[in-house]
Amino acid sequence: MKKRNNPILMAWEDKRQSMRSRDMRKRVSDGGDDFPGPRRFVRTLIALLAALVAGLDASIANALDKPQPEAVPWNTEAIFRGATVAEDLALPDTPETVDELTSPRMALLKPVGAGPFPAIVLMHQCAGLNAAVAAWARAAVSRGYVVLLVDSLGPRNVKSVCFGPRNGVNFFRGARDALQAAEHLRKQSYVDSKRVAFVGFSWGAMVGLLTASSHYVGALKFESGFAAVASFYPGCFRITPKERPPFDLVNPDISRPLLVLMGDADTETPASECIDKFDALKRSGIPVEWHLYPGATHCWDCQQLDGFSKIDVRGHQVEYHFRQDLTDDSRRRLFEFLDRSMSARK
Repeated sequence: MKKRNNPILMAWEDKRQSMRSRDMRKRVSDGGDDFPGPRRFVRTLIALLAALVAGLDASIANALDKPQPEAVPWNTEAIFRGATVAEDLALPDTPETVDELTSPRMALLKPVGAGPFPAIVLMHQCAGLNAAVAAWARAAVSRGYVVLLVDSLGPRNVKSVCFGPRNGVNFFRGARDALQAAEHLRKQSYVDSKRVAFVGFSWGAMVGLLTASSHYVGALKFESGFAAVASFYPGCFRITPKERPPFDLVNPDISRPLLVLMGDADTETPASECIDKFDALKRSGIPVEWHLYPGATHCWDCQQLDGFSKIDVRGHQVEYHFRQDLTDDSRRRLFEFLDRSMSARK
């Protein structure tokens, strides 16, 4: 902003000119009329600041009064460009047993036997792989699933995307990671290529909502998505990137079974922003189902984060409380959903 267009700097310059025209050897007093002392100067500056803030408030209010842009699915070229800012992951080829998974990391886990087994692409929260996600991987393998535990952050030197994209890791990149992982699983001789599902948590759950959309699957250059998608405590809000049109995470072109599990005490990704959307989808015949856990916070399955609190990206106060009973129930609901949704695809 130019100096002469800034009211505070204009006042400051005028005052300097006035000072030069007066006898600088006079005593500066707090109450004199010849020269405004510190108290009078501070009062003048505060008044100028108040006027400027009032002008800014009026401008903001006028902007908020204007109609906000409607969200639309991005065109396919823009989605693909956004998904390929970061390079593709190097996915593991060698299967391991769950006993070899001694810490959370990217891994291809397989039950004992030749298969073919159903498979799951498992995706983490916004801060990356953790003990809770690794526990879900072990539970899936114990139930006869091959699991590809994906790490979208670590290989790209990203610690967190909780406050927005980093190093090209955004929702589109996460969706492409997931779909590439599904293709990778389908190439394995011990995987039933028709029974590959996606399970995501928080950030990964929002990635899952995009992979359930036919438009986004096609835009990311895949012929098919997942046989089923399960999303744990996703956000259903509208994403508004800088200098880009807004887009929704929940879209009306979901064609595969979708399970969503949410908590009614979740202030980070409130269920209230999801339920009406899922209701509308279900009324239109889309295969979506959900369950709302009373009293459950975000990340109810994260024992390592029990009691954790923070201010999230939208300025909400967030607290996590681990619930073993809800973790057990959500595990039951997940595998019942997967068994039911993918049995017909054998």
